[in-house]
Amino acid sequence: MAARRKKPFNVMIVAQRGRLEYEAVLFAASLRHAAPDFKGRLYVAEPQPTCAWRGETRLTDPVRGLLEDLGATILPFEAQHFGESYPYGNKIEALAALPKGEPFVFFDTDTLITGDLGAVPFDFARPAASMRREGTWPQIELYGPGYNAIWASLYDRFGLDYEGSLDLSQPDEYWERYLYFNAGWFFGACPKVFGERFLHYALAIRDDPPETLVCQELFPWLDQIALPLVVHSLGGGRPGPELGGLDGDVTCHWRVLSLLYAREDDRVVEVLETIAAPNKIKKVLKAYDPIKRLVFQGRGHKARALFDRANLPRREQAIRNRLKSENYWMR
Repeated sequence: MAARRKKPFNVMIVAQRGRLEYEAVLFAASLRHAAPDFKGRLYVAEPQPTCAWRGETRLTDPVRGLLEDLGATILPFEAQHFGESYPYGNKIEALAALPKGEPFVFFDTDTLITGDLGAVPFDFARPAASMRREGTWPQIELYGPGYNAIWASLYDRFGLDYEGSLDLSQPDEYWERYLYFNAGWFFGACPKVFGERFLHYALAIRDDPPETLVCQELFPWLDQIALPLVVHSLGGGRPGPELGGLDGDVTCHWRVLSLLYAREDDRVVEVLETIAAPNKIKKVLKAYDPIKRLVFQGRGHKARALFDRANLPRREQAIRNRLKSENYWMR
């Protein structure tokens, strides 16, 4: 029997004028470089300067033209609920602009594709998200509610199975016991269904949080608070080993360009500098000073020489502090 062909899926990133548009160029160029046979479509969702956004958000013309040359489709959308007050909400509201009923994978723009994304065996009926995270939320107060009470109240609010979300191999009241993702990537079977639920949960938490959240900061964590609830409600959960290439050999969520040079593998640096080298790409990217200085003027390699990748500081803050003290901290 012939092997069944995998259905192509869409990839979405969100970009707007400024830093994100240059990150989007790197993402699009890396996808084309590392996965030249990718059969899906790349959508660059572009918030419009209306509704919840003030000021110019649309891509600059050189970036727009280059993204289209790299095979991307620019997808305008209007942010009705978050916008300038919570830019991370773009990833929630942009989902409504994607084609209904078509499987999708979302990535933050500060991501490089370093392997064959089309070969990753996504099970779109079982959504998941990135586990490259730290215990950033909630922050437990000495006399306040603990992890159990806080997370259980959120699952109860939306009628979800709290017990089924727990990783029972982790100790009670330890943050990794509870379903918590980095929102740097996530995927699902239908962006309309996923996006509507994401928006509903996020707005409810923002506007009418459970009492257990009274001492908790909701920003900038709101998307990461709502995301596990969405994934769990749609029958998903923690990604299995078959998705190990994400945040591994296939993708790198580098987050800050200086951090990429400080701590990522040689392969990631090689991909970055290879995709940035062609003249038509270099000409556009040089307009963004951190890329110009770190990639094209060699300061990234000087920053890289400060660290031993086999023996990095355990805490990211220590890496950041060293980069800042040596004047290599650039986003």
